[in-house]
Amino acid sequence: MKRLFLLLFLAYFPFSAIGQTVKRYDLHIKDTLVNFTGKTKPGIAINGQIPAPTLEFTEGDIAEIHVHNHMHHETSLHWHGLILPNEMDGVPYLTTAPIKPHSEAVYRFPIVQNGTYWYHSHTMLQEQIGMYGAFIIHKKEPSVVKEKVVLLSDWSDENPNQIERSLHQATDWYAIKKGATQNYVQAIKEGHFSTKLENEWKRMMAMDVSDVYYEKFLMNGRLSDAVSDLNPGEKIRLRVINGSASTYFWLQFSGGKMEVVASDGADVKPVSVDRLIVGVSESYDILITIPEKGSYEFSATSEDRTGSVSLWLGNGDKKPMQPMERLKYFEGMKMMNDMMTVGGKMNDMGMNMSLQQMDMNAVMYPEMTEIAPEKEASSEHQHHGDMEMGDEEKVTLNYNMLQSVTKSTLPDVPFREFTFELTGNMNRYVWTMDNKTISETDKILIKKGENIRIVLKNNSMMRHPMHLHGHFFRIVNQFGDYSPLKNVMDIMPMETNVIEFHASEDYGDWYFHCHILYHMMSGMGKIFSYENSPVNPELGDPKKALKKVYADDRRFFLGAEIGIESNSSDGEIRYSNTRWMLQGEWHAGFKKEYGYENELRAGRFLGKNQFLMPYVGWDFRYRPGGEAETNLFNQASTKDKRSVFSLGLQYTLPWFVVTDARVDTDGKIRVLFSRDDIPVTERLRLRGMWNTDKEWSVGAKYILTKYWALSTHYDSDMLWGAGVTFQY
Repeated sequence: MKRLFLLLFLAYFPFSAIGQTVKRYDLHIKDTLVNFTGKTKPGIAINGQIPAPTLEFTEGDIAEIHVHNHMHHETSLHWHGLILPNEMDGVPYLTTAPIKPHSEAVYRFPIVQNGTYWYHSHTMLQEQIGMYGAFIIHKKEPSVVKEKVVLLSDWSDENPNQIERSLHQATDWYAIKKGATQNYVQAIKEGHFSTKLENEWKRMMAMDVSDVYYEKFLMNGRLSDAVSDLNPGEKIRLRVINGSASTYFWLQFSGGKMEVVASDGADVKPVSVDRLIVGVSESYDILITIPEKGSYEFSATSEDRTGSVSLWLGNGDKKPMQPMERLKYFEGMKMMNDMMTVGGKMNDMGMNMSLQQMDMNAVMYPEMTEIAPEKEASSEHQHHGDMEMGDEEKVTLNYNMLQSVTKSTLPDVPFREFTFELTGNMNRYVWTMDNKTISETDKILIKKGENIRIVLKNNSMMRHPMHLHGHFFRIVNQFGDYSPLKNVMDIMPMETNVIEFHASEDYGDWYFHCHILYHMMSGMGKIFSYENSPVNPELGDPKKALKKVYADDRRFFLGAEIGIESNSSDGEIRYSNTRWMLQGEWHAGFKKEYGYENELRAGRFLGKNQFLMPYVGWDFRYRPGGEAETNLFNQASTKDKRSVFSLGLQYTLPWFVVTDARVDTDGKIRVLFSRDDIPVTERLRLRGMWNTDKEWSVGAKYILTKYWALSTHYDSDMLWGAGVTFQY
């Protein structure tokens, strides 16, 4: 493998390395890590620690990075934001061969830029559990200002495979942990009962700004960090990298203004702000000035405000930031109700909302106050999200405030324009572009030398940090020729933004995807492919390699709810992916006269919101005795004895009432209405069912842990029972 990489290196730049400094690093990937507690834990880490070592280079160097995989499974490393040969990009099976167990790979490429970047695994969910580190490229002229890398990340004690599986089962356990279930009792207490009713009428999940509950947030792998050797008036450059899997962070400084001087490694004209939000995988260089003697807090608070992490700057008494208060979730729910139709379509506001200028989540921020109309209209107040505290206005950064220090105009060649709609739904945790996963679309062919313009429309209720591999793009804003260069763009709900890049590479496939790890793994991405690219010999059969890439969003996830109560066992097992579901249900009475029922169905979800699922199924049941009855359609009832195949439709009505209409091979028709998990309180859930065979049931459960609940229900055939329910 070393020889092959060397040949690729020489083919790419055979003479350019002469006289340049080759800087080597050896990275050892292990399946144990030392976490922030100082204890060794299961995980995946580079050199046994989180974060991985910071790799430092100077512009013009040759990077030579030897990666030693000591694990029993494959891995990869992607150099986020770097301009490099395609086969060095580090996306397994797409650009680079995976690093096989107990093997070594060598990455060698020229450093043709400067700035703040990072690196991370692009294999499955390894990034979540330790495989990330900073990649700093210094300018040739040494800096006279002190610097500090601030690598932010999120930490869960839970296995990320279980996090991902749970997200696809519509669990609200993470909302319970955050205190964000927005249940009916809470809605009544806060005067939002009608808001909650309308929210469920429009088939929307409870309002949230992030998907996962994290036990801790880390800065440079620690619960806090500090730089004490700073004097009043001294400046320090913070190289802030959001290396989290799915968390946005609000950045604030207790010592006053912060000066943003670069984003995603590219310099911008300094802009002074009081706070900014850094999206997943983004980086910002921030100049901080120590105002006077003291230790000032530079804080990073998760967007959902469940936790924060701090960097203390200076020496002396601590000067903390005011903590960010809990979000007003029902205000956000009310806003979304106004923007969403019953059919699940969001009202498109087009370019009236762009570049983070109107933060729709601001209605949930307790610290926000209304800006006076005359101020809102003035040019200096066009950054929505400003705060008024006392007599001083606080400025929040947005993309329209970023100005490149050099012209960012593209070459004078023709443009090709693409429009992508960011789509998805929280009910089944499906994230797509144009309602298709990456495996459901062809590669997008582009030609070297042309300009590419992408219009992105976010028709989902979540933010999406869209990252383009191997290229910088310009975010078209008010500065025109000096629009900022970035490689990640955070696009907020309902926004429409325009980015442009020059197709400057010679060949290869380049990934464009949402950098929230669990969104990317569910399929939210595209592949830009240069026409007439040579076959990458490292990947072997290109068709088989591409199938490996596509396999990520085609995976099936197991879910179940199994009740064991005094009268019966009632359960459901689901095995589903983006489009398909195999579903089994049973009701087995613990008394002979109760009998038993079993149903099995296989169906495909249709439509952008996946409210409809046609299916084929099999139904077997037996209950001894019983009187001859008719169903609601005046047909002889077979609810006590039948063995049939069926053809049916499941459709989710408003208020999440699932309608199941079917006809079986005996010509019998049945229509069933059911609703599960009605959130009465944070942990109390109700359910109910009725069908045209005149069967019905009602039940309740009280959630104890993620997997266990106390439960009770009454069934028209099996009467009352109480016990426990296992939820998986």
